[in-house]
Amino acid sequence: MITELKTFIAVCKHGTFAAAGDRIGLTQSAVSSQIKRLEESLGFALFDRTGRSATLNAAGQVTLGRAEELCALYEKLRDPSADESTGSLLRIGAIASAQTTLVARALGRLRQAFPNVRVYVTPGVSMRLMDDLDSGKTDAAIMIRPPFGMPSDMVWQPLVREPFVLAVPAAMSRSRDWRRLIQEQPFLRYDRTSFGGRIVEGFLRREGLAVNEAVEIDEIPGLIQLAAEGLGVALVPMVEAHLPLPEGVRAVPLGASTFFRETGLLQRRLRSTPAIVSHFAQFLQQAADAKRVKPGAGQVR
Repeated sequence: MITELKTFIAVCKHGTFAAAGDRIGLTQSAVSSQIKRLEESLGFALFDRTGRSATLNAAGQVTLGRAEELCALYEKLRDPSADESTGSLLRIGAIASAQTTLVARALGRLRQAFPNVRVYVTPGVSMRLMDDLDSGKTDAAIMIRPPFGMPSDMVWQPLVREPFVLAVPAAMSRSRDWRRLIQEQPFLRYDRTSFGGRIVEGFLRREGLAVNEAVEIDEIPGLIQLAAEGLGVALVPMVEAHLPLPEGVRAVPLGASTFFRETGLLQRRLRSTPAIVSHFAQFLQQAADAKRVKPGAGQVR
């Protein structure tokens, strides 16, 4: 019945039999058959059916919580050595800029409190990390806040807000007119398919700025280095991991137009989320509170 229970959870999560089937690789009829077998085995209906629609009923609501617990216990059978009283496995995804700062400090606190915990860190861009979390490959993700609505089955915990500045070659005119610099100099673009790049694109649209496209990449250190090489200017967040800036770069503040990138922790709302995740979330918050990036501190030259 584990397969049927997992399919039931998928239907509850994605809203319809068809959507669940698309997500787990089954046809709608196959999903329907599995749900029917589960209901026959349990002896009661899980959904109220009206025409082609199906709505989770009261019995289904209770069953959902128990199904999540059973599936979580089943997964633990794969690792008999995993005992939450002495040790457990924490699978997290993290963007590169957070791994050497927030994640490192939080893991130091976590390992001190739970010395037997095992941790596996998956690197990646925010969109991929979000997909890994959604598919159950990871337990939590440290990433940039999505520039769209948050999925209803996930919880967002904000950690740090990083202000954007204009990175320009140090040898360039000492002008602090960031609007003029953006529109007159070659523009080094934060990859617009990434969450950070979408934030930059939204800013350019709001401000009505036309740019002279030169290079587009998804690495903040790469953008900063390109500016240091004199190849153009770039809108980049002042991320702790990338400070201090190289000598060949100066940061021009955006004044009243300053916008931000929010980095935080995303986790599933499921009842079966491992308890160690909540401890890690607490240590992450402590790490964020202990040392925040100050807007442009010591970097505006």
